[in-house]
Amino acid sequence: MSLLWRRFCEDDSGATAIEYALLAAMIAVPLILSLMWLRNRVEGVFLQLAMLLR
Repeated sequence: MSLLWRRFCEDDSGATAIEYALLAAMIAVPLILSLMWLRNRVEGVFLQLAMLLR
């Protein structure tokens, strides 16, 4: 049991996957938020343009 516990504590293979997941989240969240902001801005421009062309 002691050997199993020691091997478990020394195993860090899952740490790399977690680091990559955190890195992907740090890139994806700002990207999604900026695209949502940009969509609202473009929609506003088109609405103003539509009001001018009426």
